[in-house]
Amino acid sequence: MSDTRAGPGAGGQADSTVARVAVTPEAAAVIRSLRATHGPLMFHQSGGCCDGSAPMCYPLKEFRIGQRDVFLGEVEGCPVYIGGAQFELWQHTHLTLDVVPGRGAGFSVESPLGVRFLTRSRVFTDEEYERMKHEPPPRRGPPE
Repeated sequence: MSDTRAGPGAGGQADSTVARVAVTPEAAAVIRSLRATHGPLMFHQSGGCCDGSAPMCYPLKEFRIGQRDVFLGEVEGCPVYIGGAQFELWQHTHLTLDVVPGRGAGFSVESPLGVRFLTRSRVFTDEEYERMKHEPPPRRGPPE
C-alpha cells in the first residue's frame, strides 16, 4: 500500500506528518490507467451524495473544490479531498482508497471499467494521534 504525507504546503510530498490517505496497489494501477486516458485526476470523498460515501474520481479541473473541502494528501499524484462536514466526522480516521469489481457512480471516471473505488478506513493509532496534535490542521479550500 502506498502511503502519502500531507503537511501544509507540502502538496502531498512525503514528510514527517501523519499520513491521512493511502492507496492499495490495485487502486494505484487503476488510477495510472485512468490518468493515461483522462489526464490529471483528483478524488473527492463523497459525503453521501450520488454513490453513498464512495470516493469520486474526476478529471482534475472538472470538480470545483469548495472553501470548506479539506485536502487529505495525494495518491499516485492525484489530490484527495473530503468535504468539510465529512472531515469533522472522519478526522480521526486514516483513509485508504481501494478498488473492487462493480459499477461505480456515473460521475466517477472508473465506472465504465466495471470497477469502483471505495474507501477503507481505520482509526489513527494512539501514537499517530499524539503526533497529529502537534501538526497544523490540513489545508482547506482549493490549492492557491
